[in-house]
Amino acid sequence: MNQLFHSEKNQTAPWLDSLRESLDLHNFPSAVLIHGQAGIGKFQFAVELAKTLLCEGLDAPKPCKQCEACHWFDSANHPDFIALVPETHRKLLPHALYESDEAVKKGKLTFDDGDGDSGEKKEKKNIAIEEIRKAIEHLSIGSHRGGNRVILIYPLESLRHDSANTLLKSLEEPPPNTIFILLADRLDRVIPTIRSRCRLLAASRPDRSIGIQWLQSQLENISGAKFNASDIDSIYDEQGGAPYAVLDSLVARHNQDDKDELTISIQASRILLQSMSLGARIQWLEAAEKIHKAQFSVLLATMQRWTSDLQAVTQGGIPRYYPKHLEAFKSLAQHVRIPKLLQFWKSLVQYRRHENHPLATRVQLEALLSLYQQVFEG
Repeated sequence: MNQLFHSEKNQTAPWLDSLRESLDLHNFPSAVLIHGQAGIGKFQFAVELAKTLLCEGLDAPKPCKQCEACHWFDSANHPDFIALVPETHRKLLPHALYESDEAVKKGKLTFDDGDGDSGEKKEKKNIAIEEIRKAIEHLSIGSHRGGNRVILIYPLESLRHDSANTLLKSLEEPPPNTIFILLADRLDRVIPTIRSRCRLLAASRPDRSIGIQWLQSQLENISGAKFNASDIDSIYDEQGGAPYAVLDSLVARHNQDDKDELTISIQASRILLQSMSLGARIQWLEAAEKIHKAQFSVLLATMQRWTSDLQAVTQGGIPRYYPKHLEAFKSLAQHVRIPKLLQFWKSLVQYRRHENHPLATRVQLEALLSLYQQVFEG
């Protein structure tokens, strides 16, 4: 392993060791764009990388975990670390980073976005232009500790056009000793001008055996939790082989908190799958009513995975995400109208491009599920 970059056991994904070893901390670029499937550990990797770049220890490996900079980082008070993430991702950062409501102070941010479904306050899913601008303004001042300054932005593809343009200006003429760590789940959604100004770092998902082994080691640390191998395998398939996403799903099932957003989405996804398995008999109005309070992005991902499996079985293949539903897929495949199935897939792709837009989720779900019903009609 790269002796310049130390990773504490279980702190970051072991399957990203090769990516870690490829980095030269002595000649680090001013901007890197780490991209890969959601839930494979790239955010945890990026946080550890930020800590490494800010570490003031004199000897390798880094982070040393002993210097003042490391202690400041762990307590979420490092003045040269700014994290721009939506409210939905705050829990992934050092624990104290967002305890204050002050805007852009040592990485403390507020966000502005909405959801048309409810008057209740919900976690915001976008990074507001004001937060980008305030963070960029701070870059004109030299770093507080005379070393590197690190700006972490995730998910990069959530930036709106005006925010992306503001960021682009800083990437074109980066301030001295400033390093941008950008992360994207979908590289194709990042504007080309930003991609071209970053060193691209691909984070890949692990082989299944490695991912399962890591999961089992993490689950051992959950007091009172019992998970059978069948459940782990099933959820591993459903999450597309992304271990961190599988772990979150399993923990949510264990906690059984009906008010937790992830738990609500998991339960809604189950109802959605049951409804889609009915094909032309789907009660799309009723289904939309039952699931519309869940995260729209999760529901869209579930629909995409189901539709992908249905396409595969229709063409003589096997399901990747929901192998337990093989018989249902075979039955549905006999009634599929291929042109309509392809059109439904295109609609899902289009909806995913705007999944965080503050439109009424129920209306969008009704439209999509109505289209799905038509896939089986002549």
